[in-house]
Amino acid sequence: MTNQNPLTLLTPVREGSFFKLNEILEKFKVGLHSNLNEKFNQLGTLHYARWFILQENSFRDKTTLPVPVRLVFSSNFDGDETTHAEGLVSIFPEYFDELYECCEGYPEAPSRNTESRKNYLLKWKVKTAAFYVGAPGRSLKQIQQEDQLKRFIRNFVNSNNWHGIPAVQIKNAVKEEVYKHPEFEWAKKPEPVKSTNLGGMILMICIIILLLPIIIPWLLALHFFYERKDKNCYDKRSQLDDNLVKRLEEDEDLINQNQFTQVLVVKRGKVRLLTIQGQMLFARTLIKNLFVKGKLMGIPTIHFARWVLFDNNKHMMFFSNFDGSWNQYLCDFIDKSGWGLTGIFSNTVNFPKTNFLFTGGAYDEEHFLAWSRGTQILTQVWYSAYHDLSIKNIVNNTLIRNELSKDLSEEQAQLFLKRF
Repeated sequence: MTNQNPLTLLTPVREGSFFKLNEILEKFKVGLHSNLNEKFNQLGTLHYARWFILQENSFRDKTTLPVPVRLVFSSNFDGDETTHAEGLVSIFPEYFDELYECCEGYPEAPSRNTESRKNYLLKWKVKTAAFYVGAPGRSLKQIQQEDQLKRFIRNFVNSNNWHGIPAVQIKNAVKEEVYKHPEFEWAKKPEPVKSTNLGGMILMICIIILLLPIIIPWLLALHFFYERKDKNCYDKRSQLDDNLVKRLEEDEDLINQNQFTQVLVVKRGKVRLLTIQGQMLFARTLIKNLFVKGKLMGIPTIHFARWVLFDNNKHMMFFSNFDGSWNQYLCDFIDKSGWGLTGIFSNTVNFPKTNFLFTGGAYDEEHFLAWSRGTQILTQVWYSAYHDLSIKNIVNNTLIRNELSKDLSEEQAQLFLKRF
C-alpha cells in the first residue's frame, strides 16, 4: 500500500512583489487548462495541489501578530516529501522560478539546480496537525488504473446480450475477457485495503475512560471560564462581503469536485492551545484507526482534509478537497459530525457559541455557514488529478478489482455487476 502525504509551504514574499506574484498566479490559473495541467500530470504521484497568497487581510478576524505576505503551496502526493519536491522542481523549473523569484531568498539564477530549488522549498515546510485521506493506501497510479478497468468492464458488459444468463457466468466471462489483455496484468492481484483497527479504538477508549477525571473538570472549566465569555459569530449570509462571496462562488461547481481553504485565528491562552492540540491528537487517532473506508465522520465525499497550525500556533489553516457543492459539503458536516467540527473550530476566534466544547457551534447552522464562508479565502490555483472521480467511485473501483479474481456466489456476482 502506498502512503499519501501532505506538504504545506509558507514562503515569505519579497517586499513590493505582491502584485507581480498575483498576476503570475492568475496566469497559472488559466494555464491549468493547458500546458501547466499536463506538467502536473507528468509527476504521476500528485493528487491535488493549490497556491494562494496569505496576508493580513486574509484573516476575517483580528490577529495579535503581524502577518507577513506569504505564498502558500499545499499538495497531496504519494511517497516521501523529498522525492515529491524534487519532482516538482525537475518537471517544471521555469514555473517555480517565475513564482519563487517573488519570494525572499530564492537562489540566484547561476546557482539554481534541482538540489538548490528543492532545498529552498522544503526550508519553508510547515508541520501538519492532522491529515485525512479518503482512499488510504491508493496511489494515483492505482486510482487511474482501477478507473480504466471499470470503464473497460462496463463497455464489455454493455456491448453484449446477457439476457437469461446467471450473474456468476457473466462475472466469469468478464474475468476471462479482462485477463486476455496484457495491460490488465496488474488486475490479477487483489490490492489490500485498510480496515478498522479495533485494537487501536479499544485502546483509545480505555485511555479516555482513564482520563475522565481530568477531561470532565477540563470541559466544565472551559465552559464556565472561557466559552461563556467568548465573542461569538452571529453573522448571517446577508452580512458578508458580497464581492468576496461572488469571487469564491465563481470558482465553485465548475467540475464534480470543489476545494475549500480557510484561515483562522486561534483563541489566546494555554488552555485553548492545549485543548486544540488535544483535539488534533484525538482527530489523528480516529483518522488512523476508524476513518479508513472513505468516510470522515460519516461523510463520503472528502478526498483529503488537513489542519495546519502555524505562526507559533497562533493561526490555523484548513484545506479540503471534496465532491459536490460547498453548501452540501458543509451541511453534511453539520448533520453527521457537528460535534467534531465544533470540538476543533470552537478554539478559533469568533466561532458560533459553543457549550462544553462539543455542543452548539456548528449545529447553529445559519451562523455556522456564514462563519465558514466568512473565514474562507480565495484559492488562486487549484489542481486535481482526477476531477471526474468521486471518493465513492474510487472505493468502488477497488472493490471491482478485488472481486474480479474471487469466486463469487450468485448473490455476490449480482452485487459485483451492479458496481458498473
